[in-house]
Amino acid sequence: MPSLHDNIILSYEVDLENERIRMRTRSSHAVPKNMDVLFSGVMAHAFDTPLHGSTIFDLDERDLKHFIPYNRELLESGKGQGLPVSYESYDELQIRLIKEKYKYMVISSSYGLSGWVLAKSVEISVQEMGDQDEA
Repeated sequence: MPSLHDNIILSYEVDLENERIRMRTRSSHAVPKNMDVLFSGVMAHAFDTPLHGSTIFDLDERDLKHFIPYNRELLESGKGQGLPVSYESYDELQIRLIKEKYKYMVISSSYGLSGWVLAKSVEISVQEMGDQDEA
């Protein structure tokens, strides 16, 4: 997977109906590239601090066993609202995430937006700046 280190987040779109999130980024390296990150089969996500100029430090897939302990407070507050889905126990949620092959993707930042996405897949597409129509 191409590195997103130091990429600036230009925009992101959450498509709830189609369970997708598309994040548009631009690298700040010697040869600037637009890089789109497409999360598919999204169950849930949480993004904090979406500021202008948000800069990605890294995008990592973490072991699903860390999802519940790292997000216990959010899960407690959102359980009655079905966050990330309806479940009776943390064990039930953990088993479902593993059985349905979700990935726990964590976005860390140097500045601005950070968070996580539970999705079945993630793809990064890279385009040279000259290869893309600028709107």
